[in-house]
Amino acid sequence: MATSDETTDRTGQAYRRRVSEKVREATRKFRRAFRPAWDRFRFARQDLSEATPPLPRVAYLFISPFFLLFSVFLAFPVFYTLYLSFFEYQGVGQGSLFWIDLGPLYIEIPRIAQLDFVALGNYARLLGNDLFWQSMFNTSYILVIQVPLMIGLALALALALNASFMRLKGVFRTAIALPVSANLVAYSTVFLLLFNEQLGFLNYILAGVGLGPVPWLTDGFWARNTIIAAVTWRWTGYNMIILLAGLQTIPQQLYEAAEIDGANRWEKFRYVTLPQLKPVLLFVVVLSTIGTFKLFAEPYVITGGGPTNSTITIVQYIYRQAFINFNLGYASALTVVFVAIVSVFSVVQIKIGGED
Repeated sequence: MATSDETTDRTGQAYRRRVSEKVREATRKFRRAFRPAWDRFRFARQDLSEATPPLPRVAYLFISPFFLLFSVFLAFPVFYTLYLSFFEYQGVGQGSLFWIDLGPLYIEIPRIAQLDFVALGNYARLLGNDLFWQSMFNTSYILVIQVPLMIGLALALALALNASFMRLKGVFRTAIALPVSANLVAYSTVFLLLFNEQLGFLNYILAGVGLGPVPWLTDGFWARNTIIAAVTWRWTGYNMIILLAGLQTIPQQLYEAAEIDGANRWEKFRYVTLPQLKPVLLFVVVLSTIGTFKLFAEPYVITGGGPTNSTITIVQYIYRQAFINFNLGYASALTVVFVAIVSVFSVVQIKIGGED
């Protein structure tokens, strides 16, 4: 004999089945009623599409916003910078560049700036400017030391994290890559405090082991190396992630074949890893070179370009000329030369490291 709980359970199940059947029946009725209307709409849309004449150039209308924004915010500044490099900036423009008077319609283009044509005078000026050559020396010094050091450390860390015996790979990967997410000004300020000659933590450690304080920020040599340390700390993890991704794409069969041929670890690295990683290494080298050439925030915050302009970079020099001294024509010439130098470096690196 069934208990009261079993009877209640069977009654609830029967009720739920009836409700479910009613919902399905209502859904089927709604679909049957709605389908003819949807079919009529679909057929009408197809008829309208067939009746509409083809517009082969309408696609340009949809991509025109890109060309408009590209022209205003990229193409125009680039060409105007090149144009401005042949002039001496005299101040904000007054009057009109040109105008069109069509009676009821009057179009006027205002003059952007007062300019005096100096031809190649700005380029001759920078070639004879000692501060320009000092900024190029500082940038080249940081580039030659920092980029190989950073890529070497990034490759070593990537190889270690790619090893099969490594544990807690995710933890180490996150910890090493974390500095790249730090704010530029914030981490530069931290390095400014760490390397302070009087109150810095590093000199405190050196004093604890009996060594004298190092003039990290007041001596030109040590100031440049402080900038190198700061940039290397921030970007090593970023490059490690890229190189680690490249290592993980190398087929394991190549290493197994090398082992069968009797290759040791160094030979596998030299003849398997490096050739397979060559495109990724080239990408990292070119990207790091361009990034070091554009170095600005670290020397600006940590050393201010000092002492005695021993850490001023080319971008910082352009910034001073453009936005502090308002020598916009001269700054434009510096920018053109800077872009040309970076482009030559990039092309040479790609030619040397690219495919034969």
